[in-house]
Amino acid sequence: MLLTRETLPETIPDVATLDELLCRPSQALIDDLRSVDGDIMILGVAGKMGPTLAGLAKAALPDRKIIGVARFSEAGVKDWLQARGIATIPCDLLDEAAIKALPKVENIVFMAGRKFGAEGDLSLTWAMNAHAPALVAQAFAGSRIVAFSTGCVYPFVPVTGKGSGEDMAPNPPGEYAQSCVGRERMFEYFSRKFSTPGRLFRLNYAIDMRYGVLHDIASKVLAGKPIDVSLGHVNFIWQGDASAQALRCLAHCDTPTSPINVSGHEILAVRDLAAKFGQRFGRAPVITGKEEPTAWLTDTSQAVNLFGLPVVDTDQLIRWTADWVSRSMPSLGKPTKYEVRDGRY
Repeated sequence: MLLTRETLPETIPDVATLDELLCRPSQALIDDLRSVDGDIMILGVAGKMGPTLAGLAKAALPDRKIIGVARFSEAGVKDWLQARGIATIPCDLLDEAAIKALPKVENIVFMAGRKFGAEGDLSLTWAMNAHAPALVAQAFAGSRIVAFSTGCVYPFVPVTGKGSGEDMAPNPPGEYAQSCVGRERMFEYFSRKFSTPGRLFRLNYAIDMRYGVLHDIASKVLAGKPIDVSLGHVNFIWQGDASAQALRCLAHCDTPTSPINVSGHEILAVRDLAAKFGQRFGRAPVITGKEEPTAWLTDTSQAVNLFGLPVVDTDQLIRWTADWVSRSMPSLGKPTKYEVRDGRY
């Protein structure tokens, strides 16, 4: 079954259905990937988005080889991937010799990085977010490289505007976001040096039922916990749409590599989102703080022009999330920390 607005379910009953939905390709994704030759290797596949992105790639290109690379320190991820026909290669992406030994695949999706706990070991954060990209960019100079980045590379911008455009110079608070600028600069430098086509995929807040901005807000409303609205505006995108756009970027690479913002096209108020969950749960949200005039927001006009609007809209995400959280369904236990303003994660 193809992913279309018409085929979306009313609710997502369990994790198996969620995984199937996240791995369901659209015709546009299939068409774009068919226009690109070669297999796909996903570096850092074992994170929050990696497994279902790999599954989505395999569903869209069943006759191509999809390879997932990671340390695979978390139990079950390798088996999940292999059960879906995805080859796996254990590899420490800080090991230069191990990276050089990986197969030379035409298409690379780089997803490795370190965010949560970044302040606890800043040298490791910089190593993962800047040194590993430099090693990968050199090892795969002849490939297309779509490198996951973040909207956190931008400074805060007024909530009354359109958000940061790709032409805005990065200038973020906090060493985590600064290390993400380092990651982009490494890919940019070696893309220029070796004429490597690529994209810097500046993603703002992917939404899965098990984590994300909406999961955080809904869980707090249901539990009666306070919601800080000082960082009072966000934009976000369904994880399946984000994964599809990342894969489609392989057909829209630039030489040298260039950034593209990926998120929802709407700027949404946290207070309003909390109120919508409050209506569904029959309880008033507990709001603290006051909205600041700036936030981390991105202008996704370029992505909308390339890919169209996301298949899953905000209202659908709210309905799915409210249903999921109200049934105490699984959570990854990884808050987005969207409310952090000082860049310390």
